[in-house]
Amino acid sequence: MKTLLLDQDTWDLLLDAEGNVALATEPYAVAQDVASAVKLFEGELWYDTSKGIPYFSQVLGYLPPPSLLYTYFKNAALTVPMVTTAQVVLNPLQDRTVTGKIQFTDSTGAKGSVNI
Repeated sequence: MKTLLLDQDTWDLLLDAEGNVALATEPYAVAQDVASAVKLFEGELWYDTSKGIPYFSQVLGYLPPPSLLYTYFKNAALTVPMVTTAQVVLNPLQDRTVTGKIQFTDSTGAKGSVNI
């Protein structure tokens, strides 16, 4: 599986040494796609507006229970084609900021983790 390589700070496209759009390969590609799935706002994906997390309607400006966030993040991670299992670990809420990580296993048995 390949995906477009994104800059970890700006989440923008990167170029390879020849000036072409860079691609990420497994296992990094799977981890990046899990992170992208969790960052996706509901309705933002123009070709499938049913995907994404309802940040505007149920998360931002609200105080959702951790179990709801856990479910949203886990379900988002499981939308990535090669991901077979996902476990979300959330840290206690500090300064209205949710942090934690998503640990996942892909179809090859490789394990990975993405910080939230």
